[in-house]
Amino acid sequence: MKSGKSTELPNGRVHPRFAGLTTFLRTPRLQDVAAANAPVDWAIYGVPFDGGTTYRSGARFGPRAVREASQYVKSYHLEHAVDWSKCMSVADAGDATVAPFSCENNVNTVAEFARGIGANTTKLLAVGGDHSIALANMRVAFERAGRPQGGLCVLHFDAHLDTVDRVWGEAYSHASPFRRAIEEGIIAPKKMLSIGVRGPLNMEEDLAWCKAQGIEIISAQDAITTSSALEAIAKFRTSTNAQATYISIDIDVLDPAFAPGTGTPVPGGLSTARLFEHLRAAKGIKIVGADVVEVLPDRDHAGVTALAAAHCLAEILAASTA
Repeated sequence: MKSGKSTELPNGRVHPRFAGLTTFLRTPRLQDVAAANAPVDWAIYGVPFDGGTTYRSGARFGPRAVREASQYVKSYHLEHAVDWSKCMSVADAGDATVAPFSCENNVNTVAEFARGIGANTTKLLAVGGDHSIALANMRVAFERAGRPQGGLCVLHFDAHLDTVDRVWGEAYSHASPFRRAIEEGIIAPKKMLSIGVRGPLNMEEDLAWCKAQGIEIISAQDAITTSSALEAIAKFRTSTNAQATYISIDIDVLDPAFAPGTGTPVPGGLSTARLFEHLRAAKGIKIVGADVVEVLPDRDHAGVTALAAAHCLAEILAASTA
């Protein structure tokens, strides 16, 4: 995507990265650039909600941690040979209004906030918060993509399937966003690729439901030890044929050695380098929205999880450049 616009970032060799206003990737605040003639291409916003967690809570503080960690993320992408700040306009849209005591109300509240960000052409990158917030962002990405027939294609990185129907009677927890999105017609399950999933699972039926929907699953073991994930992404890129695609990254796709700061850690996950390799393979896919979720700062030794999440933001932006 080359819109003819660009993003004015502070020069790190003039304005130190440890000084100044803390925004995602040091991008300008949306309200400071909203008066420009053209709307921004991408808006990054935080969703400080963790009412949908089923184990450790605390991801409500994730957006703050990722903003802070992103101060040292630079805009020139070495592997893609592209500076995303020169190719598109990006802004920090602040934090969404949330409804802390109701998962379903929160999805509706965040979606309404997201609809008010930028223009209809502005793509949204949500930073969580737990994975339940993805449903809100997917709703708006679907709307802004013109409600594509059959739904959005999805590239999903996660230790978990997140297609459980209900947990303790709750239908909108972080275990269910893709189940609800499929039911709402927002995403096309046969065009959904989930990478990094690993066990043990609560029950075999969880996996069976996904397979019955046609979701393609690449286990963490296969993603680590073989080229199957890269091959699947290449096939996904070809088969979607420039169709609107949403990227969702749960930071627990990484092994706890690389991302200890998350609420539902599962050993045996990807390294940060392997995740980035897979994200780089997504270049050429028509990305219309994304989220990065489940950073839990209280468990994040030396801030490595937030730093990985911050770099995921830059990887998504770089991959979205044509």
